[in-house]
Amino acid sequence: MIRVEGVCKSFGDKQVLNDIGAVFEAGMVNFIIGRSGSGKSVLTKCIVGLLEADSGSVTYDGEEFTAMSTKEREVVRRQIGMLFQGGALFDSMTVLENVEFPLRMFGEMDAEERRERAMACLKRVELEGAEHRFPAEVSGGMQKRVALARAIVGRPKYLFCDEPNSGLDPQTAIVIDNLIRDLTQEYGTTTVVISHDMNSVIEIGDNIHFIHEGRVAWNGDRKGILDSQVKELDTFVYASDLMRDIRTKLQGR
Repeated sequence: MIRVEGVCKSFGDKQVLNDIGAVFEAGMVNFIIGRSGSGKSVLTKCIVGLLEADSGSVTYDGEEFTAMSTKEREVVRRQIGMLFQGGALFDSMTVLENVEFPLRMFGEMDAEERRERAMACLKRVELEGAEHRFPAEVSGGMQKRVALARAIVGRPKYLFCDEPNSGLDPQTAIVIDNLIRDLTQEYGTTTVVISHDMNSVIEIGDNIHFIHEGRVAWNGDRKGILDSQVKELDTFVYASDLMRDIRTKLQGR
């Protein structure tokens, strides 16, 4: 579990985060949603320590991350898996080498153990047989699955996914959503997903935080989000034609 309490962050005269409080539960897919510029990315960077909050605290399973030394933080960071928006694969490495990379950098496994673990993760995301290809030789959806395999190869306690469905077709996005949900349940990870994709939120969102103008304006599950009385959230959720259709159907029942 990750707990955020009273986090504030400003850049010059512009306050981006204002007294943010949130709890991200273990074994759940926790979403951070909101419009561009609402503070989602800044909040995430404060949580993982890429930015220092001006005030407030971030706690990982009872240990206050914001009060830790650099060395102590490194221990926590090694328990974090990251799925970046663009995949962030190394073009000069094969699929297998990309997945093995965190183990070579931070692990103590020998070459055979690394390969075995990486291959197990590729099998889990249904990419057996693609290990010798390079990123440019596989589709965008396959690249996301490679990146997901790399994110889980170190058996992380915490998994952060930044816009995991960005640039994917709807069918492939469903595959990625299902993988994130299933892996979260299998490993009991505290999974945090930053997304604009309301389809994903409705399908796999266990615990959702809506950020508006630097504050948590709403928190709940995917069922509650459809009946929210928060005007800003309602506008955000029903911005797409698909979501408006879903609301019309629900109101007609």
